[in-house]
Amino acid sequence: MADVDRRGFLRVAGLAGAGAAISKCTTSPAPPSGSSVPSGPPDWTALRAKLSGRLLLPGDNGFTYQGFNPVWDVRKPAAVARCASASDVQACVSAARSRVPVAARGGGHSYAGYSSPENGLQIDLRGLAGVEALPGDQVRIGAGALLGEVAEVLAQSGRCLPTGTCPSVGVAGLTLGGGIGVLARKYGLTCDHLVSATVVTADGRQLTTSAQEEPDLFWALRGGGGGNFGIVTSFVFATLPAPDVTVFSLQYPAGAAADVLGAWQGWIAQAPRELWSNVVLRGGPQPTCRVGGCLIGSAGAAADLLAALPAAPERFVQPRSYPEATRYFAGAPVDRESFVASSRIVSTPIADPGWAANLMAGQSDESYLIFDSLGGAVSDVAPDATAFPHRTALACAQLYFKTPPDAAGEAAKAMGQARDGLGALVGDTGYVNYLDPQLPNWAEAYYGGNLARLREVAAKYDPDRVFAFAQSVSR
Repeated sequence: MADVDRRGFLRVAGLAGAGAAISKCTTSPAPPSGSSVPSGPPDWTALRAKLSGRLLLPGDNGFTYQGFNPVWDVRKPAAVARCASASDVQACVSAARSRVPVAARGGGHSYAGYSSPENGLQIDLRGLAGVEALPGDQVRIGAGALLGEVAEVLAQSGRCLPTGTCPSVGVAGLTLGGGIGVLARKYGLTCDHLVSATVVTADGRQLTTSAQEEPDLFWALRGGGGGNFGIVTSFVFATLPAPDVTVFSLQYPAGAAADVLGAWQGWIAQAPRELWSNVVLRGGPQPTCRVGGCLIGSAGAAADLLAALPAAPERFVQPRSYPEATRYFAGAPVDRESFVASSRIVSTPIADPGWAANLMAGQSDESYLIFDSLGGAVSDVAPDATAFPHRTALACAQLYFKTPPDAAGEAAKAMGQARDGLGALVGDTGYVNYLDPQLPNWAEAYYGGNLARLREVAAKYDPDRVFAFAQSVSR
């Protein structure tokens, strides 16, 4: 197979308002107890006059708010601000704070649909999508930029930023949750390359945060999750020379999933950090699986490493430039896709990989369990050095169940049972960029030992919980 479809490697993004069990977890938070809350909604007319961008209300031409996942289309904001500048963001926060829920929208891939605040103000950042090369191999990226746009601009100068591979995912959400991607084992997470960020805080101020300026906020923005603490309007990252890589895919038949997963765990734990890989289990009466990934190195070196895995009837190994590799992993464009999802962090190899494979038996053939490798450079950083706590883990496991929107409730139930079964094997941690509204003890799962400090940062920069939502740090 020359290429994989966009979800072939299934490193994706969102869940929805179908069924009481879901909607109960996604209501807008009440105003903070004891706070002074002005009566009535914001003065939309006055706000519209202040913006260099556009303010759209329901019924206005061009009023759209939907994200990538149609399951969340039921959550309709009262207004959408298409911001054209950081000053527009400041005006929006000042006008809406403590009156209606406020949320930023970058790429619109929030797993739980939180970028569409019901009856609130969606602050759309797509107008802040500039990508500007800076001296010293740094790049300034607007918070509305998408990963495909970033990769395309950087490729022109032979540079890259370690990110995920879905081109329509926003750089902001990815970075703020950590940023797992195909170069992570060699170069670390996306957030590990963040130099500074410009943030609009709950009181309408614009701050620059870095290791030297507002260091607590800078710490929290590197893995503390999107939507918390403030609205980032731009990032400065350190970039790297774009490497040449070899991409690979091994397709296995039904019945091989347990053996392949067992072999893959030991293999990736010992692999050089130049190698990144995942293993994807697909549901069905007899789950199938495939192993994919890339090596910063030659096709011959990749073949030597792959020889340690079980032999695959279908095998694809090909050298690519890094821009070519990003297009390979992205696959065919997908504008929108309905799904429910969750995650678990795999700290050590699963003792009984057959049990994990059985979790997918009987699921639909549009259900996936994806193990993305960690380790290498990710583990070079201490768990408390940034807000991303899962530094020592072997892999991040994602459950991704495609579903029509009107069947999301039933799909979420099945997915939740698989999630809890996987949790019994690997523990109850998870990745905040794969937000699951039904995840028990979600705050501890996503943030671990960093939760207390994150709550202190949230209380400092958003004491009135302006940016609170159902799974916010300040909740």
